[in-house]
Amino acid sequence: DQLVCASRIKRCRNYYEILGVERDASEEDLKKAYRRLALKFHPDKNRAPGATEAFKAIGNAFAVLSNPEKRLRYDEFGSDQEHVSTGQARHYNYYTEFEADITPEEIFNVFFGGHFPTGNIHMFSNVARDAHYYPRRQRNERAWTQEQEEEENRPQNSYSAFIQLMPVFIIIIVSVITQLMATNPPYSLFYKSSIGHVISRETENLQVPYYVDKNFEKNYQGAELQELEKTVEKDYIDYIQTSCWKEKQQ
Repeated sequence: DQLVCASRIKRCRNYYEILGVERDASEEDLKKAYRRLALKFHPDKNRAPGATEAFKAIGNAFAVLSNPEKRLRYDEFGSDQEHVSTGQARHYNYYTEFEADITPEEIFNVFFGGHFPTGNIHMFSNVARDAHYYPRRQRNERAWTQEQEEEENRPQNSYSAFIQLMPVFIIIIVSVITQLMATNPPYSLFYKSSIGHVISRETENLQVPYYVDKNFEKNYQGAELQELEKTVEKDYIDYIQTSCWKEKQQ
């Protein structure tokens, strides 16, 4: 069925036949015909040979006929032109003088939001109604406008990228500041010359060995030393328990 429908589009002699409407079709008739055919021939749904060309022809036909000025000129000069130069049919080629200023893909995006609809179709009342009021402009003018818009949006895009990366920058800055402000622990359970823990000591209660730096005795005395040695013994017990568990697992 898809192949037959694509062949029908290729055999059409004018835009009215492509959309399957009468010459006095209203704007609403054109929209209904376009909706039905565009969904049927969209490349995401129709993979039959010639379906892509048919989809383009449908979009071009709607773009011309939905524009009152273009439709008037088309009815006067172009509706009877034939696209067959020999007895055999060939792929549809747009009438050059009646080619739309908007591409078939752009028209489809206006109707269906840029993708093939999977559920019920809800039309945007203002968008679809004004689809044929696109300004008439040459392709080089459209390209220049696109470049101008890209140039205007470039700084904004850079700012958006900076905002998105801001959390990463904050994490890096906080990490650096934390490392700069961090102080070495007052003791180690093992010999660590890199941080100055080279002097061996033992806790008073359990005689747990640990290592400190040369300024340790000046900073920790009396009650502070007792509290610190309790912490040393707790860390040592935790270390022994963890080592024992690993050995059991092994």
